[in-house]
Amino acid sequence: MPAVDKLRLEDALQDSPQTRSLLSVFEEDAGTLTEYTNQLLQAMQRVYGAQNEMCLATQQLSKQLLAYEKQNFALGKGDEEVISSLQYFSKVVDELNILHTELAKQLADTMVLPIIQFREKDLTEVSTLKDLFSLASNEHDVSMAKYSRLPKKRENEKLKAEVAKEVASARRKQHLSSLQYYCALNALQYRKRIAMMEPMLGYTRSQINFFKKGAEMFSKKMDGFLSSVSNMVQSVQEELDSEAEAMRVSQQDLLSVGESIYTPDFDAASPYINRNLIQKAGYLNLRNKTGLVTTTWDRLYFFTQGGNLMCQPRGAVAGGLIQDLDNCSVMAVDCEDRRYCFQITTPTGKPGITLQAEGKKEYEEWICAINNISRQIYLTDNPEAVAIRLNQTALQAVTPITSFGKKQEILSPSQNVKNVEMQNDRMVPQESDSIPESTELIAPGTPIQFDIVLPATEFLDQNRGGRRTNPFGEDGQEEDEADSLLQQMFVVRFLGSMAVKSDDTVEVIYEAMRQVLAARAIHNIFRTAESHLLVTSSDLKLIDPQTQVTRTSFELASVTQFAAHQENKRLIGFVVCTSESPGEDSMSAYVFESNTEGEKICYAINLGKEIIEARKDPEALAQLMSSMPLTNDGKFKLLNEQSEENNTVHGDGDQESEA
Repeated sequence: MPAVDKLRLEDALQDSPQTRSLLSVFEEDAGTLTEYTNQLLQAMQRVYGAQNEMCLATQQLSKQLLAYEKQNFALGKGDEEVISSLQYFSKVVDELNILHTELAKQLADTMVLPIIQFREKDLTEVSTLKDLFSLASNEHDVSMAKYSRLPKKRENEKLKAEVAKEVASARRKQHLSSLQYYCALNALQYRKRIAMMEPMLGYTRSQINFFKKGAEMFSKKMDGFLSSVSNMVQSVQEELDSEAEAMRVSQQDLLSVGESIYTPDFDAASPYINRNLIQKAGYLNLRNKTGLVTTTWDRLYFFTQGGNLMCQPRGAVAGGLIQDLDNCSVMAVDCEDRRYCFQITTPTGKPGITLQAEGKKEYEEWICAINNISRQIYLTDNPEAVAIRLNQTALQAVTPITSFGKKQEILSPSQNVKNVEMQNDRMVPQESDSIPESTELIAPGTPIQFDIVLPATEFLDQNRGGRRTNPFGEDGQEEDEADSLLQQMFVVRFLGSMAVKSDDTVEVIYEAMRQVLAARAIHNIFRTAESHLLVTSSDLKLIDPQTQVTRTSFELASVTQFAAHQENKRLIGFVVCTSESPGEDSMSAYVFESNTEGEKICYAINLGKEIIEARKDPEALAQLMSSMPLTNDGKFKLLNEQSEENNTVHGDGDQESEA
C-alpha cells in the first residue's frame, strides 16, 4: 500500500505558515471524509432497513400463502395441487425468514456498527481537537501581543516575569494541542481505510453466510419439488398458450362475420323463424306504468322455465317469476308507436305484461314459444316432437292435399260415438276414391273468422238476397229452460269458423280444424276469448263468463256434424246448417278448444239430439229417462267427474272447468 502523507510533529512548536498551509490540506481532507461517511452510513442503514423489511415481508408472504386455501373462489375447482404446493412454499418461506432475520442481525453488527463507531469516535475526535487547537492558538496570540506591549523605559521586572510566564504557558498549551491534533490527523489517514473496508467486509461475509446456509438447507430436499412445480407451471403455460391461440382463432372467426349480426332486425324481410320452441331466452323491453299517462321501458333479460316467464335484471344472481304462461294467450299489439310489441293475456282475459322485441325474428319466435308453452306442451314426454307435430299439422293448410286418403297418413281418423254406432259396431274402411277432395268440402280461399261476434256466413256474398240470420241467434224472446232435461256446461275458447260446402262427413270438421290452426299459426293469431258452452236438450249456447250474456246460440237440430280431434283431445268442432232463403242452406264449421276432452262435449251433444228425437214419442222419452241417471231436479246426469265442475261454473262464471 502506498505511503501515507503525514504532518511533521517537529514543526508543531514553530507553527510556521508552511505548516499551517499543510494543516489546512489535512483539515479539508477530514471534512470531505466526514461528509462521505455520513452518506455511506445512510446507504448502509437503508440496506439494513431493507433487510428488516424483507423479514417482515417474508413473514407476511408465508401467511398469505396459507390463506389461499381459505379463500372461497367461485371457480376454485381443481386447485388441490396448487394448495398443497403453496403450503410447502409457505414452510420454505418461513425457513428463509429465519435466515433473513439472522442476516439482518449480522448486517447490523458487522456493517452498520463499524461505520457508526468510526464516525462517532475518530471523526468526532478530530473535530474536537481542531476546536481545542484553535482556542490554544488564539490564547497564544493574545499572550504574545501582551508581551510585546511591555515598556522599554520603565521596565518592571515583576510584570515582565508574569507576562513571560503567561506566554510560556500559552505556548506550551498550543504545542500540546497541536501535537495531539497532528497525531489525530495523521492517524485518520489510516483509520479511514480501515473504516471503508471493514463494513463491506462484514456485509460480504454476511451475505455469503446467508447463501451458504440457504444452499445447505434447500438444495438437496427442494430439487425434486422445484422440478415438479416447474413442470406443472410449464404445463399450465402450454395449456395457456394453446387456449390463447384457440381464443385468437375463435375471435378472428367471430369478427370475420358481416356487420349484419350487429344490426338489429337485419333480416326483417325474410327471417328464419323457429315455430317449435318450448324454451326461449333473450333481452326484451318491458313496459312499466309510472303514472296515469306516463310509462317507461326497461331492457331486461327474460327466459322461460317450464310454464313460467322469468325475468333477471343485470347483476342479479337469479331470475324471478313475472308471469305464469299456462293457458295464457299472446297477441301482437300496437303500443306507443313502437315496433314488435306483443301482450300476454291471463287465462281470465285480463291484460298482462306488454313486451317489445328487438327484431322481427325475436318477435315471431317469442310469440310462438309463449303460445306453445301456454298449451302445456312442455308437460308431455317429448315436448319438442309434440310442438313440431302440432305446427306441421297447422302448416299443412298451405300445402295442397289431393285426397283425405293421403291426409290420413299424417292424421289419424276421428269418428264420434254416434257415427260408430251407425255402422253396426264395426268400422267399414272407405276406398280412397270415395273420400271427397278437400276442395269438395271447403272452397279454396274461404275466409276464416277468428271472432265469435259474427257467424261465418257473414263472410259470404254480401249481395245475396234473403233474410240474414241474427248474429247472436237472439230474437228478443228468451227460451224457457225450466223444462230442459239437459244442461251441461263446458269451458271453451273459440278458435275460428268458416263456411263449408258439405256436411255429409266428419272429414269436413277435420279439414276446418286444419285450416283454422294453420291460419292462426301463419298470421300469429294466438289470442282466444274464453266462453262457457252450455249444452241443453234444445240448443248450444255460448255465454260470456264475465257478464253471463249469451254471445250466440245454435239450435241443436241445426248441428249436423260434430267430432273431436283424435290427437289433440281438447279440439272440438261442429257444423251448423241454417236456411238463408227457401231451398238454399248455408253451412258453417265452428272450431273450439276446451279445458276438457272433446269427446265429452260430443257425448253431451249426441245425448241432446237423442232427447230431441225421443220427445216425438213419449214412450221413447220415458225409456231414455229410465236408462240414464237423473239429478235431484230431474235433469240428466251425464258425467260424474264433471258434476262438481258444473256446479262451480254455475256459481262463478270466472272459474274454468277442469276435467
